[in-house]
Amino acid sequence: MKHRGCLVFSLLPALLLVLSCSTTRVLGEGEYRLATNKVQFEGDKKGLNASDVSSYIKQQPNTYFIFGWSPMLCIYNWSNPSKNDWLNRSLRNVGIAPVVYNSFQVGNSCENIRKHLDYLGYYNSEVRSKVDTTRRLVKVTYFVKPGNQCRIDSLVYKVPEGEFSEEFNADLPNVLVKKGSLLSEKTLEDESVRSASYFRNLGYYNFNKYNYFFTADTLGPKKVLTYEIRNYTRNAPEFNAAPHLKYHIGNVTISHSAAIPFRESVLRKINLIKPGDIYSEKMVNYTYNRLSALRLFNSVGIEMVPVDSSTVDCRITMGESKLKGMKVDLEMSTNSSGLLGVSPNLSFYNKNIFHGGEWLSLGFSGNFQWRPKSDTKANEFGVSASLSFPRFLGLPYSVFKGPNIPRTEFSASFNYQNRPEFTRYLTNFTFGYSGQLGNFFYQVYPLRAMLIKADRLDDIFLITLIRNRYLWDSFYDHIDAGVGGQFYWTSDSALIPKGSYRFARIGLDLSGNLISLFNPLLPENEYGEKMFLGVSYSQYFKVDVQLGKAFRFSPGSALALRFSGGLGKAYGASYSMPFEKQFYVGGANSMRGWQVRALGPGDDEILSVFTIPSQTGEWKLEFDMEYRQKLFWKFEAALFAEAGNVWEYSGEYDSWPATIAADWGLGLRLNLDFILLRLDWGLKLYEPSREPGLRWLKPSEWFGRNGSALHFGIGYPF
Repeated sequence: MKHRGCLVFSLLPALLLVLSCSTTRVLGEGEYRLATNKVQFEGDKKGLNASDVSSYIKQQPNTYFIFGWSPMLCIYNWSNPSKNDWLNRSLRNVGIAPVVYNSFQVGNSCENIRKHLDYLGYYNSEVRSKVDTTRRLVKVTYFVKPGNQCRIDSLVYKVPEGEFSEEFNADLPNVLVKKGSLLSEKTLEDESVRSASYFRNLGYYNFNKYNYFFTADTLGPKKVLTYEIRNYTRNAPEFNAAPHLKYHIGNVTISHSAAIPFRESVLRKINLIKPGDIYSEKMVNYTYNRLSALRLFNSVGIEMVPVDSSTVDCRITMGESKLKGMKVDLEMSTNSSGLLGVSPNLSFYNKNIFHGGEWLSLGFSGNFQWRPKSDTKANEFGVSASLSFPRFLGLPYSVFKGPNIPRTEFSASFNYQNRPEFTRYLTNFTFGYSGQLGNFFYQVYPLRAMLIKADRLDDIFLITLIRNRYLWDSFYDHIDAGVGGQFYWTSDSALIPKGSYRFARIGLDLSGNLISLFNPLLPENEYGEKMFLGVSYSQYFKVDVQLGKAFRFSPGSALALRFSGGLGKAYGASYSMPFEKQFYVGGANSMRGWQVRALGPGDDEILSVFTIPSQTGEWKLEFDMEYRQKLFWKFEAALFAEAGNVWEYSGEYDSWPATIAADWGLGLRLNLDFILLRLDWGLKLYEPSREPGLRWLKPSEWFGRNGSALHFGIGYPF
């Protein structure tokens, strides 16, 4: 491990050079670098925050990685502006140029902020600036004094008479502008957009926000707002006025590429736009979502074509897409003890196997761990197949009127595990439904079953199992059958979110209860255990929760936080949960200072009976924090810290908080938008399995045996 320490210390001069570099050396004569912008409120903030106005500042400074340091700015400043050779061009291409302060933009920014405050309803606001210059760095402070707000004392409505007026009155409880509301252009704009959408859903095809007119009388003792809907738009002359009429759907045509064989009857059932129905913008959007969710067409277009003053035809067109393909995933990890791990995954898919949007997926997976120059190794192979139908089997399409249709899924898999201590076979089958409601996703499994068979147990390992009932119940032949589900909510469902986002994930498992109802009829083995299909069965419950939030500070930096916890409990026919259902930490997405299953439970040392770490527990807590910063091109950096562990109910821990492990680390990511490749180096800070006085690791120990771990992964860890 001395070589790692020498490498790090050899890099220290370069690191110090980056930290101490000048950020203004490439500036021209008379130029200054904009270092910071600051927003400071004067008097009553009136509910405003700096973030409400800071984005309206015309000129923004360079972003910083941490503590005011920008490595990419330093790299750019290493270049020589007077030279254009390949080295200097490379430094400028990789680095980020300093933002040259422009005094004219300060005045423009003040005016921009004032206009935005007017839009928000803070009238006659005052904005002034102060510029501080230190050497060649400029810091600009914007002093904001919000103006007066105006409340609406009374409202006057003027809308077309007849059916339109009746429908408007029915919507009055939802109107955003009410008596006593603050008067602001933003609120009026939001109301016109909301109300226009309401009327388009009632059949008024040509209706839009430009039919709304608002007039405010603020000179008298009472502030009166006139809310008016006219028969012509703001940018049209009054002689163009025409009564608002409802439209009905005429002909509906659906066409798609001939290269995609698809049953017409399925498309007709998925489509919610029916001839003779009243036009509804909501039904158009819902249909678009339902057809896009098939993931068969690279584009879905819905065009509404007016035929006369009361009829629109609908033309739905869908483009060609790739129906078959292959995906390859790979995860790799290592630690300072020399243990290597590789997890390749290969899958084939067909998104239209029966010409009705059915997804067929075949997967092949492996997990290989070994220690070079030794006999230590473990192999795992798996094969899986799943079939998903774009409907809720057992119910007609007509039951589901929303933008998403649940899918029915069948899956089966077989897994072979060959470890130094044992050989096991796992056969799994699940049947369930998956779907989406807005940003809420769910998977519900009314039936899931797994059969576990052990073919070989090492003699020493077998003796350990006999002495430890907890381990024995985890490895003996048994069947795990029950119900389960996964529920996930996110504020941003993008594959790689670009802004701030939140998420929550809950997993539930309940096993053995249905089988236990037949206990009086089931035979028993020599140990008094009830047997089902020739093997004993597991009975337990398990719940796990993840909560996360990411704060986006600028387009290039973010802070992500995650809390995860879970607990499970065996009861009835079982003493402990099956090994494959127990909690573990470590790896590419959890406690990255350790390899997978190499930490816990509590302050326990790694069981010597396992050559490859297999530490698990019945309950888990973990907290993760990660700062992300864009570097250059598609590269990102990360600085992370984590704390957590798994525990057993029967464990005897001196002090529970003292068994919470901790690590920190650095990461490098390649963000290609459609996929993110990740390399993380986790360093142990606190190792609870060591002697109480030695649990905090010194920096020199990070490069020793089991002091750190390296992980390769795909996608953000959370």
